[in-house]
Amino acid sequence: MYKIIYTESYIKKAQKFFKKQPNLLKQYQKCLELLELNPKHPSLRLHKLSGKLKNLYAVSINISYRIILGLLIIEEKIILIDIGSHNDVYN
Repeated sequence: MYKIIYTESYIKKAQKFFKKQPNLLKQYQKCLELLELNPKHPSLRLHKLSGKLKNLYAVSINISYRIILGLLIIEEKIILIDIGSHNDVYN
């Protein structure tokens, strides 16, 4: 199992995000459960990013919203970086 690390900055972003999108909380929780069990689960659509985010990965909460994360496969740790709409997290 992977360990999810919640940074202070991520927690603040997530709180702000869920004030605007409370309806996504259940999908988000399922996404985190899958991340802990298997970050490569097909429904997460895990993919490596490029450009200024080239050292990071993203997973999908749904078609419109993403979680940006650092993935340390050797240490089996997942560091959550950002959450938001596709445009918000990639810009």
